[in-house]
Amino acid sequence: MTGIGNELRSAVRGRVVAMGEDGFEQARMPWNVAVAQQPVAVVEVADVDDAAAVVRYAGRAGLAVSTQTTGHGASTAADGTILVKTRALQGVQIDARARTARIGAGMPWLDVLGAAAERGLTGAVGSSDVVGVAGYTLGGGLGWFARSHGYAANTVRAFEVITADGARTRVSADSEPDLFWALRGGGGDFALVTELELELFEADSLSGGRMLWPSEQAEAVLSAFRRATLEAPEGLSIWYTVIQFPPFPQLPELLRGRAMVAIDVLAQGAVTSPLRWFEEVPGLVLDTRRPLLPTEIGSICMEPTAPTPARIRGELLTDLAPETAAALLDAVAPGGTPAPLALAQLRHLGGAITRPAPDAGCAGGISEPYLLSLLGPIPTPELAAVVAARQDAVTAALRPHLSGRKPLTYLDSGESVAAAFDPETLTRLQQIKSKYDPAATFRSSYPVANAAAG
Repeated sequence: MTGIGNELRSAVRGRVVAMGEDGFEQARMPWNVAVAQQPVAVVEVADVDDAAAVVRYAGRAGLAVSTQTTGHGASTAADGTILVKTRALQGVQIDARARTARIGAGMPWLDVLGAAAERGLTGAVGSSDVVGVAGYTLGGGLGWFARSHGYAANTVRAFEVITADGARTRVSADSEPDLFWALRGGGGDFALVTELELELFEADSLSGGRMLWPSEQAEAVLSAFRRATLEAPEGLSIWYTVIQFPPFPQLPELLRGRAMVAIDVLAQGAVTSPLRWFEEVPGLVLDTRRPLLPTEIGSICMEPTAPTPARIRGELLTDLAPETAAALLDAVAPGGTPAPLALAQLRHLGGAITRPAPDAGCAGGISEPYLLSLLGPIPTPELAAVVAARQDAVTAALRPHLSGRKPLTYLDSGESVAAAFDPETLTRLQQIKSKYDPAATFRSSYPVANAAAG
């Protein structure tokens, strides 16, 4: 692939590494290192002009372009593409009066939260602040503020993009309404995004943290979680997680190698009365709840920040009746541990995420009240089948209580985008793809072209 490498090097200023060249194995690696993506070349673009040059080159060469900032949502759909790494597309401009931020596509959430916090504002971040803003938002973005503000994608006011002909274009509801609709939750299958303009909101009186019990209390904590979520106002987000901590020496002794159950909380204002249900559960071993700065939101769940090999599966749960809760625990933690899974998490949804505005993007909203995610580490290929088998067993046990749809950012490598959209939405996305990218120059982690409606 040296020919491609040399041609790209003559077209861009950023670093180019083609398949077979020194440094390629490291350059192709996404954050989820379990995804063995095999692009023909990796281009770490230096600026927006580089990004446009790569798109024009791909069009001439009959190749596709995939784009990543961090690679948290990577899939093998990047195989055979020119993989564009956008980390150099930096910059955050906050307009405090308009409550907006203009954000380069290479920015992680933590840097954006820091800049916004200086003006008393924050944005619709997820559970991890090392995730890139662009990929998270293009996939919908379902995080801590979903109950109060809905999908992150629906906070976008405009995108700066490179279209399939290599032109730089501003996309908004006024300029390109179809493309604007598709980019707000349809992934990176329609254009290469170089900048986003997002709405922000006030960050006053944030509080939250983690409560932790031994796994023997998983049933009691789940019962309290159900009661608390039935009462929770929209400014209170509560997540329930059964966790298997690894036996790493760097972990505190009370966590090392143990199965635990956690309640993670983010509150906006004085809305915490439903948390009283957890006071009745004995055996609390950790409580990190405190007033939070916006830059501390990413610390609540204690998620890893270094690249990790993992398989994740997401499902939307239609209820949490007692029989559903019992089936969940029986399947997730037989014998008291979720291993080989690292965690099984229930996020309470509802609120604003159920009420998308009429002009919302294709992510729309979610009517189901809970999101279930199952994450298993796969440090060796042999463990991938073991983790997948447990995930399959959990979903089989809960099938009567699953809607069959799932958020785009909770698809696993190998799943189809059809699982994220209803047939009408998928058909419209495919029509927009044909209009704006007829030669399929762009390929997202979950392409809409040729996906069969479910």
